[in-house]
Amino acid sequence: MTRVLHVITGLEHGGAERQLALLLRHLPVTCEVATLTRAGPLGAAIQDEGIAVHEIGMRGNRDLAALPTLVRLIRRGRYDVVHTHLYRACVYGRIAARLAGTPRVIATEHSLGDGHLEGRRTTRGVRALYRATERLGSTTVAVSPTVAARLRCWGVAPGRIVVIPNGIDAAAFAFDPARRAATRRRLGIGPAEFVVGGVGRLVPTKRFDLLIEAAARLDGPRLLLVGAGPERDALGRLAGRLGVSDRVIFAGGTDDVAGALSAMDVLAAPSVQETFGLGVLEALAAGLPVRYTVCPALDDLPPGQAPDARRLPTDVAAWTADLARLAGTRGPDQRVPVPAVVGRYAIAEQAERLARLYRDGACRTGRPPSNREYIPT
Repeated sequence: MTRVLHVITGLEHGGAERQLALLLRHLPVTCEVATLTRAGPLGAAIQDEGIAVHEIGMRGNRDLAALPTLVRLIRRGRYDVVHTHLYRACVYGRIAARLAGTPRVIATEHSLGDGHLEGRRTTRGVRALYRATERLGSTTVAVSPTVAARLRCWGVAPGRIVVIPNGIDAAAFAFDPARRAATRRRLGIGPAEFVVGGVGRLVPTKRFDLLIEAAARLDGPRLLLVGAGPERDALGRLAGRLGVSDRVIFAGGTDDVAGALSAMDVLAAPSVQETFGLGVLEALAAGLPVRYTVCPALDDLPPGQAPDARRLPTDVAAWTADLARLAGTRGPDQRVPVPAVVGRYAIAEQAERLARLYRDGACRTGRPPSNREYIPT
């Protein structure tokens, strides 16, 4: 049986972290996880499922003492594959795997935006270190053709890139009226109130400030923001200045995204930097109409794949008008049909594609991946 060590920067409630936890339940190989920083609640949940989680104890980006610790772990484990996730883990994990003599080193690029990496602006030094350590691996997995194009722009050889999308367990997000009622009671939301929801890390590129400004122009709807991040205080101050603190709910990070989606009436995703758009797919699986600005999971496909997902510019007036229309036409508990595009990204299929990559090392050479390669049909 193939043995794989997944190396990730941390195990908080981010999209890449949740995607790893989901993959671990479906990968047909033996897996363990190494987190450079704290395991956190997500790490505990992974351990509860019988998967070993190793904390490296890294204290910062330049804590080089973490490298020999990670090398020793990989050597002891004699893994067939080391699979890294997120920038810091990719840098340290690729070096450690090479030093430990691991035969196959895979990295998934979850968070490479246009001029941003993991929500922060990139520098020349970051790009140079990324390219140098990328060459120590076997293959880099892009979660969308959009990310593959960005990797090529960064100088990663096209033949080293494979596109395997993120996956979703659609059944886990199916709408449940009882869950909606319970979540709303916990958050202090009335059963008939119209709720605009946003899910994601509270960073500038997510543009949750735009949603707060739109909420200030709307009469009645609540705004539910699910996620944690460095912009929390600034967003709270903005809500106060605009006089909508009583209508904006900051729920923080959660391991129950499905419950949060059940409490919403529309998902609003005005992010200007996305590598895939997993939150949009999860909302569609929950039967929610979606308004978004960037979502490669939809934008890389032919038009019309999700009729109830509408793309909007980063313009407060446009968001205000569209959300007002939805609030005026939709009733409590109303849901839309789950579109077929959700099934295209079934987690079991994406896990099987990764497993084949682990076993066969099937990294194609010679030409860039097209928008259709490695996208499920």
